[in-house]
Amino acid sequence: MRRVAVKKGLHSSAIPARRFSMVPTVEWKDGTVRLLDQSRLPGAVEFLDCRDYREVADAIRELKVRGAPAIGVTAALGIALGAQSVSETEYRSFSRTVLAICDQLAATRPTAVNLFWAIERMKQKLDSLQSQPISQIKQALIVEAQAILDEDIELCRAMGRHGAELIKDGQTVLTHCNAGALATAGYGTALGVIRAAWEQGKNINVIADETRPVLQGSRLTAWELMQDKIPVTLITDNMAGSLMRQGKIHLCVVGADRIAANGDVANKIGTYSVAVLAKAHGIPFYVAAPYSTIDLKTQSGADIPIEQRNPLEVTTIHGSHPVAPDGVMVYNPAFDVTPAELITGIITERGVFKPSELAACFG
Repeated sequence: MRRVAVKKGLHSSAIPARRFSMVPTVEWKDGTVRLLDQSRLPGAVEFLDCRDYREVADAIRELKVRGAPAIGVTAALGIALGAQSVSETEYRSFSRTVLAICDQLAATRPTAVNLFWAIERMKQKLDSLQSQPISQIKQALIVEAQAILDEDIELCRAMGRHGAELIKDGQTVLTHCNAGALATAGYGTALGVIRAAWEQGKNINVIADETRPVLQGSRLTAWELMQDKIPVTLITDNMAGSLMRQGKIHLCVVGADRIAANGDVANKIGTYSVAVLAKAHGIPFYVAAPYSTIDLKTQSGADIPIEQRNPLEVTTIHGSHPVAPDGVMVYNPAFDVTPAELITGIITERGVFKPSELAACFG
């Protein structure tokens, strides 16, 4: 894996207001999968050139790339990358090896359904090419992965257009974790809604909570919005309720890692708490997600697997600076489930739906 550093000031103050020039989160570049190393933000803008699918899997597992749509796109590119180095010349053995690569990428993170959706789509593409020469199959897998990437950006822009209609001029929006360009192939889901409202000329403000324990809100969301000159204020996770009571938050928009058939939503830990607070204060709570996040095979949030992560994420700040005594017991789920009854609407590329409408609209 090769690391490529980028000069600070990549997004400078010279960028005109309300025009965005986003750093690519993931791309196919010169026969490698190039990833923006999000574990290094906001201190450094560095890219990882993954030359082997195992490096792609490690990057997903270690949160160098994160966000449900982004890891789905990354896995698809990882499969295409892995296929290039398969030496078998007969379809059956070639396919068997590529499917093993798929399994290794699927084992990286259990909650985000976009990962499994993208892998399944690549498997279907592989299966449809049985009569083609191996060289053509390898190229077709690259093309399919690139199509998944391109489609993700278009889906995010469509979500943004629908969701922007929910935000009025002068409002303040609270978002949790990072559901922006960094969490997708580009533009973002929740932050895509915010971007679209800003592009429409609405004077809005964003409140980003820090999102412990990995600080995606402070490290990523605040950084991303500042690059685009969108007004953002950072708060700690336990400040949201107080601001809601003071009338300083008008609506909440978050992303999702998996949406069950009944409308329950799995998202970054702490999302449920924000939804409860929003309900208590009569504040609309919206979820923005593409169709690939909707898992109609999972009946409710109770059936969604919740990833458990390293205790060091809780006992240290971003891998250093201990903040807890050695040996303390730690509970560190990466996600929680927000029940459908707390959600005002789910913003998709097809429009805004009530949670109870998803099964009929996407079935």
